[in-house]
Amino acid sequence: MTAAVAPQAPARSAPAGDPALIGVPTFIVGATALGLVLTGYVPADAVGASIAIILPATGLGQLVAAVWAATLGQNAVAAVFGVFSGFWLSYAALVLGLIHGWFGISDDATVATQGLFLISWLVTIVLLTLATLRLPAAFTLLFALIDVALALVLYGTVSASTAATTAGGYVVFAFTAVGVYMFTGALFAATGGRPLPLGPPVLR
Repeated sequence: MTAAVAPQAPARSAPAGDPALIGVPTFIVGATALGLVLTGYVPADAVGASIAIILPATGLGQLVAAVWAATLGQNAVAAVFGVFSGFWLSYAALVLGLIHGWFGISDDATVATQGLFLISWLVTIVLLTLATLRLPAAFTLLFALIDVALALVLYGTVSASTAATTAGGYVVFAFTAVGVYMFTGALFAATGGRPLPLGPPVLR
């Protein structure tokens, strides 16, 4: 007499998806808006012009991508989008706070406050750059350009150098172009094509 075999539950397939399809384009639109502000497309006193894009689209888009990546177990991707969600949301909070006087910061402390913001994020993104050297080279290039842009805008802010701030804006456009390349590759792959090459990692 054969022993009865308990039926096995069907194996569940791992969830699939690519959070970059939300994270990268929302990053691109916010970076484009920021680059236009830094290069003088809007008047110098219209620093809040980009917030209508950066707050609801970029900040929240990065947050959605981070949560999505975390649910897929893509921890490194979740970390990257989580960090940039923090950057864009805190940038919006800084600009709105300074414009409306939410944080009790005097006019004399405005430049130092912006410097504090830029230094804090420059340190964080540099650490992120170093920690992700095992990712494909396109990511390293993207993060390195963000580091350069932050450094230029920091110098331009604390030394009142319009030239440095404008240069930082053009570097923003450069890393935006890298983001466009990465998004194009991700969309190609999502629609059945071949992804674009991202280059070998700096560290293996």
